[in-house]
Amino acid sequence: MNSKSPNLWLLAWQRLCTNRIGILSLAIVTFYVLIVIASATGLIASDWDKEIAVNYAAPEFIDAQKSLFYVDKDQQALPENPLDPLRDIIKKLNAEISAEQITVETERRTTLPFGADKWSRDIIQKTIKGAQTSITVGLIAALLATFLGTIFGAFSGYFGGWIDDTFNWFYSIFTSIPYLLLILSVAAVLQQKGISTIILILALTGWTSTFRLIRAEYMKHKEREYVLAADAIGTSSYRKMFAHIFPNVSHVALVQMSILVVGFIKADVILSFLGFGVPVGVVS
Repeated sequence: MNSKSPNLWLLAWQRLCTNRIGILSLAIVTFYVLIVIASATGLIASDWDKEIAVNYAAPEFIDAQKSLFYVDKDQQALPENPLDPLRDIIKKLNAEISAEQITVETERRTTLPFGADKWSRDIIQKTIKGAQTSITVGLIAALLATFLGTIFGAFSGYFGGWIDDTFNWFYSIFTSIPYLLLILSVAAVLQQKGISTIILILALTGWTSTFRLIRAEYMKHKEREYVLAADAIGTSSYRKMFAHIFPNVSHVALVQMSILVVGFIKADVILSFLGFGVPVGVVS
């Protein structure tokens, strides 16, 4: 007779497989993750920043048209400055160019499946590349914030005492400051733009909600019979925390991570709009 308890993760997966909405949601999330991986590896949207169409090309799914786009050097010439000491030299160069009748001829699309922006870039490729940045920031930052909140909450709720007081002190400091002001202040202190900086900012400021819930769950579960039984046979505290209690409270961490992903994507938008987000040349 096999007395081994069933694996909790396997039971959770079996229950998920019986939920059609859950499977559909998992498929959608997997699709977006595959899009991010394909974009990051250059399989798609590798030339998102290239000018391949005319400005504001109309969206057209059938018979995308191409045309020759002419650039006349005379029309691009800057107005003459009478105080410019190089005025005569520039005039002479312009005359030579006009004499040679140089015209640049490039091929541009007049329609694209989803249109083009004012910089003649493909909208769908730019959207995919922006989704790569935002989803990457949201997922990694939420994973780090959930990890910090879970670790802090586990130690605080299980051990209590001065450890609980210390973590609660930090929690009170972070929650006493309005969230947007907190992330802006951390961004101003770091003074470095980049995806890794945004992830660090969001992870260091977004762990508080996970900490509060995980702490309460550990305070409740450490008095349950299965934890007391593990303690009776001499199981170490760390094994009880992460091998016995955590599988029973992991649903809280997963739900919090899914909520943080959406919130961090919104925070990334705000940071980028205010100049603390992604650097110039990176679309989000």
